[in-house]
Amino acid sequence: MPSPTAHALYDPRFEHDACGLGLVARLDKHPDAAVVDDALTVLERLDHRGAVGADAGTGDGAGLLVALPTAFLAEVFGVTVTPGRHAAGMLFLDAAEALETALAAFGVAVSGWRDVPTNPDGLGAAALASMPHVAQVLVEDTRLDGADAFERRLFLARRQAEHEWHAAGLDAYACSLSSRTLVYKGMLTSGQLRTFYPDLSHPAFASYVALVHSRFSTNTFPSWERAQPMRFVAHNGEINTLLGNRAWLTAREATMASPRFGPALADAFPVADDGLSDTGAFDRLFELLALDGNPLPHVFARMVPAAWQHDETLSPAVRAYYAYGSCVMEPWDGPAALVATDGRLAVACLDRNGLRPCRYTVTTDGRVILASEAGVLSIPPEHVAARGRLAPGQTFVVDFESGRIVPPSEVADTLAAQHPYADWIAAHRTHPHDLPAAPLPPVPTGTALTRALRAFDYSDETVRRMLVPLVKEGRDPLGSMGNDEPPAVLSRRPRVLPNYFRQRFAQVTNPPIDALREAVVMTLARHAGPEGNLLEEGPEHAARLALDHPVLDDATWACLREADAGRWKTTTLDATFDAAPSRTTSGDGQTGAPPVVSDRPETSSALLDALDRLEADAEAAVRSGTTILVLSDRATGPDRVPVPILLAASAVHHHLIRFGLRTGTMLVVETGEPRTVHQMCCLVGYGVDAIYPALAYAALDHARAEGLLPPHIESRTDAIAAYRKAVGKGMLKVMGKMGIATLASYHGAQIFEALGLSQDVIDRAFPGTPSRLGGLGFDDLEREARQRHATAFSDVRPTRPLADPLPSYGRFHWRAGSEHAWSPDALAELQIAARTGDATAYARFAALMDGEAERAGTIRGLLAFRSAGPPVPLETVEPAAQIVRRFVTGAMSLGSLSPEAHATLAVAMNRIGGKSNTGEGGEDPARSDVDDRGDTARSAIKQIASGRFGVTIGYLADADELQIKMAQGAKPGEGGELPGHKVDGLIARLRHATPGVGLISPPPHHD
Repeated sequence: MPSPTAHALYDPRFEHDACGLGLVARLDKHPDAAVVDDALTVLERLDHRGAVGADAGTGDGAGLLVALPTAFLAEVFGVTVTPGRHAAGMLFLDAAEALETALAAFGVAVSGWRDVPTNPDGLGAAALASMPHVAQVLVEDTRLDGADAFERRLFLARRQAEHEWHAAGLDAYACSLSSRTLVYKGMLTSGQLRTFYPDLSHPAFASYVALVHSRFSTNTFPSWERAQPMRFVAHNGEINTLLGNRAWLTAREATMASPRFGPALADAFPVADDGLSDTGAFDRLFELLALDGNPLPHVFARMVPAAWQHDETLSPAVRAYYAYGSCVMEPWDGPAALVATDGRLAVACLDRNGLRPCRYTVTTDGRVILASEAGVLSIPPEHVAARGRLAPGQTFVVDFESGRIVPPSEVADTLAAQHPYADWIAAHRTHPHDLPAAPLPPVPTGTALTRALRAFDYSDETVRRMLVPLVKEGRDPLGSMGNDEPPAVLSRRPRVLPNYFRQRFAQVTNPPIDALREAVVMTLARHAGPEGNLLEEGPEHAARLALDHPVLDDATWACLREADAGRWKTTTLDATFDAAPSRTTSGDGQTGAPPVVSDRPETSSALLDALDRLEADAEAAVRSGTTILVLSDRATGPDRVPVPILLAASAVHHHLIRFGLRTGTMLVVETGEPRTVHQMCCLVGYGVDAIYPALAYAALDHARAEGLLPPHIESRTDAIAAYRKAVGKGMLKVMGKMGIATLASYHGAQIFEALGLSQDVIDRAFPGTPSRLGGLGFDDLEREARQRHATAFSDVRPTRPLADPLPSYGRFHWRAGSEHAWSPDALAELQIAARTGDATAYARFAALMDGEAERAGTIRGLLAFRSAGPPVPLETVEPAAQIVRRFVTGAMSLGSLSPEAHATLAVAMNRIGGKSNTGEGGEDPARSDVDDRGDTARSAIKQIASGRFGVTIGYLADADELQIKMAQGAKPGEGGELPGHKVDGLIARLRHATPGVGLISPPPHHD
């Protein structure tokens, strides 16, 4: 049962789930073995949503969560089981001592243990090799201080035992330990769960609610403990913001307190261990909030809030409820269908985009069936009382105490009535304009502006081809799909730090968001500043600063830069270091902090000294009451070199998290470095709350004075407004590519990979960021910063404004001396070779593209073949004609390539006997026609898309190929790819589960 560890290019942090889930319940709360049987049937009919490995008997995971089956437990343990007084645990472990000790410490007595019967027949080798010992424990409450208190003590005992197991290096795991619910799960297929656990077929194994889950882990390593349901939640989808959610959760632990848990709350920390999957981390916080007394719909509304900002149909009270919630915590964002139960309620919800299907049926005899698809149980039409599907952001609640389904409007109204949220918001929330404004420093002009621009790596192209188009066109300038410049780490010129980061994007089953067409779910607005205790609701949560945009204009910045009113106090730290090469130490005196004496070995790194100072001064400032912490490189000049602001901000952000101080302040940067959308995204993604790009605004002033901006931009205010609007649109587009809808979720989420930074830099300033390749260390970053500084300030001749021309490196367009791999000469030779078949032209093209400079600009160019030994005799090598038959093109969908290119690849593969893939969406039947040359563009591989997202499959009568038949309102592109080896099994299962529905008989000659 060991979890995988990172090695080579593999990193287990990128594991996500995309699965199927189902719920069966009785409104009358009557335990019934038929509920369990129906739930297992639902699970088996969701088999196509789960996955198996190459070892066909090993599934990604399947499981069942039921209300505690007291009659069954009484029979198998041979004791009387009293609801509310007894609890049961389902465990993967061999050693019970740690758990028994922890239970005793919390007033819980062990009534008995049993080995859970298992039937491993049919399990694959991988599942068998990692199969744990499955045990069950029955425990009794000796304190009798109430059912809720009992649940909390069971939770704390389990967490204490988990710490002991981890410290001892034991592969132990508690599937559940509760007086209300019990979980059976494992690294199984959907069809194996029923037979693997004979308990589930026992006549006394009865429940009034059963939650099932079939796991499809996309590019992941399955394991027994990762199977779902978790202890509360089953989840179909992905949490895109997991890194940020986990970091903010860690930061909040320092201020968490609860009278219900008392001092023992510390046993619950860390709430979300690093080894947990995205669902595991979500479930752990969900569990803590639920056990702290919050109703399940409230927990979902806090963690996965609806898209309320632009919804004018919401009542003022409900809007205030969500507005207050946005002050409490950021959403756990991503495509998700979620179902949870605590035995008293069963609650389902969709994410704000509704990107995972969830459908329900209510029968006339009071049964509720909810699942990722319709038709998972055969219900006669005359027995159907209601059908429906969850809408984006909607919550579906089954209340077993009252025996009814609670209407969504009633759920929202009930949540909004818990506290006077509107009054708290009105009385305590602050807007920047509520603070007194301070004068802004003078804007640099002339030589000072030129030098500053050079120091921050501005070029003539930066101004003319990036900043000016942002203002003129109102959007991020468009470029080509490819960039033939070398990565920053291989560039001959010093690059600013954000160029060493690459934005990740949504892949496989995780759809991106169209930031324009789906603007209703997206927002840049968020709250900043000190946070309250996550486990208590009160007016202090509303006392935050409302920001409508992460990039500040002059007026907002003037209100924040010297704030000293009420709870708002600003401290500014100097993010520059001495240009002199000698080593200096510490404290800038602004916060009264003592000089920093680093415990690092003696070094000449002024950059590391500056980071030490910034971290120590930031810590001292927050401890002394600073609520607006500003990192500023405005002091950049002939004697001061700017610390890369991304490095400074992220290092301070993580330092404050480590010391439990990050939620006590907002982090603002006043800087000359960022000007592009990517640079702004990097800063926000690494924890910066707000950005004042002083130098970008100064460059726009110059551009306006030079007549480069359109006539309607009449003032600095107009230029800044247009720039902020364009940057905002660009940031929303970037967020959408990762499937993230709110800036609050993107903030601190670190959705980046580093390319060309050493592990020392990553560990110190960007912990958790993937960095598959090494690269620059702190000395190298300091050297590049000094190079830019020297270029800017080595010549101090007085000049008229921008008379010293900004350099033009040819980054946007090729020019002599630029670092583009594709030169006009190379393109000309390639065109000649392609059009005329001139082999010598192609040889000249190849020589140009394979030159030393070109190879040095690519990672592959740094690699060389290493001899494996003596040459292999040619006659022993497989002929090329046989080798090429194993060539495949990959699954490139029509649209990612032009129809011509897509068809050409198919023709080429067919000629050599290889295989092309249609990609998602199938292909035009005309592609099967044979042309005059005897070629066909028919792809050998037909990809079945959306197989787990509400579709059925049929055969085309006129073409021997598969097509998708969309059903139940599923949208193309909702799902991922169904591997080819699953197609036959899927067809068979569909025929068995839904005979005659959506299936066309294959033609007789079909093989």
